[in-house]
Amino acid sequence: QVQLVESGGGSVQAGGSLRLSCAASGRTFSGYDMGWFRQAPGKEREFVAAIRRGAGSTYYADSVKGRFIISEDNAKNTVYLQMNSLKPEDTAVYYCAAKSKISSSSWYNDFAYGYWGQGTRVTVSS
Repeated sequence: QVQLVESGGGSVQAGGSLRLSCAASGRTFSGYDMGWFRQAPGKEREFVAAIRRGAGSTYYADSVKGRFIISEDNAKNTVYLQMNSLKPEDTAVYYCAAKSKISSSSWYNDFAYGYWGQGTRVTVSS
């Protein structure tokens, strides 16, 4: 069992920055990699970024590449999403999710992730 709690959302003007955090707990967390997804009003949930924990490999959606950075602090069991140069189209509820290390499913598919946080809202105004 893995529990995930996101924080750090809020409102910001276009061009600003926010850092989201995802704190994980559970005895089996070491067996999971992490991802961030988002869902804007009226739209489907979409992949944002993912990290292979321990190896440092990262994956990004084209829409955020060069602006967002995913990172980890294993000592704190926490994954971060640093979001820079925010745009109004980044407005969404952001979710962190855990993907089993033994899963061969694509990083980009939400069905590959077995555990989800409750989400944190990000609003970017123009």
